[in-house]
Amino acid sequence: MIDVALLGTGGMLPLPERFLTSLLVRKCGRMLLIDCGESTQVTMKMLGWGFKNIDVICFTHFHADHISGLPGLLLTLGNSDRTQPLTIVGPKGIEKIVGGLRLIAPELPYDINFIELENNIEEFTVGGFALKALKVDHRITCYGYSLEVARCGKFFPEKAERLGIPKPMWSQLQKGETVENNGIVYTAKDVLGEPRRGVKLCYCTDTRPTEAMRDFFYGADLLIYEGIYGEDEKLPKAEKYKHSLFSEAARIAKAADVRELWLTHYSPSMPEPELFLDNARAIFPNTYIGEDRKTREIKFAEE
Repeated sequence: MIDVALLGTGGMLPLPERFLTSLLVRKCGRMLLIDCGESTQVTMKMLGWGFKNIDVICFTHFHADHISGLPGLLLTLGNSDRTQPLTIVGPKGIEKIVGGLRLIAPELPYDINFIELENNIEEFTVGGFALKALKVDHRITCYGYSLEVARCGKFFPEKAERLGIPKPMWSQLQKGETVENNGIVYTAKDVLGEPRRGVKLCYCTDTRPTEAMRDFFYGADLLIYEGIYGEDEKLPKAEKYKHSLFSEAARIAKAADVRELWLTHYSPSMPEPELFLDNARAIFPNTYIGEDRKTREIKFAEE
């Protein structure tokens, strides 16, 4: 189970009622942030989830509206008495970029570790989050992200009892660990059924649609994808600047068989994106307008 908060939904320019695009994910009390444009701290403060427990910050790309809020956030984390290391993920060059931004935030009470992305698809686990990154089609190197929470098979206590495994060891087996009792080694497979469907969240912004997105987003519980313009007439402009329309986001969601689509990263020239929602819903009915601090709890499917 995870909690999702779309911190901001604006692209390029923050507006009085619309902050720049950023996403916060919470799992077991720890948090992951994707993108950090100016005003991210303000909307985070309004959300009320706190700052200290952010363990991972991922960046889609290095345009200012996605990264310029980082120095202030790093200082805030330090002022929150954080001492454990922070991991920052992004396209190749992220360490150099952050080093430059840190000229105005030089002294921090914690270390920063970096993961630099180079390949078309990357897969890694950091801070308890299992992540994949997909290189997308923007004017500079840009990545979309997928976060998955796996779910083990159902625990069968009768199997554990039949094998004579003491009850204090059951919880270890449920976590996928190996135990030993009277010289016999038992694994999770001895007492668990087949793995069950977990949770999948995908986030992608600043890109043209690509063929690889179908498989990368496939089956997501929630896809958060950019809709820079609502009108199909703006396609030439979207193509020129490497962005996506509402209708294109909907086609991707439909092709990838996701459960729900939230639109985000709106142009400042589109103050009322809800006026164009039907352009997406005509293609993918379960589409919603993303709003600043829109939240969602994504639970494991009921059996």
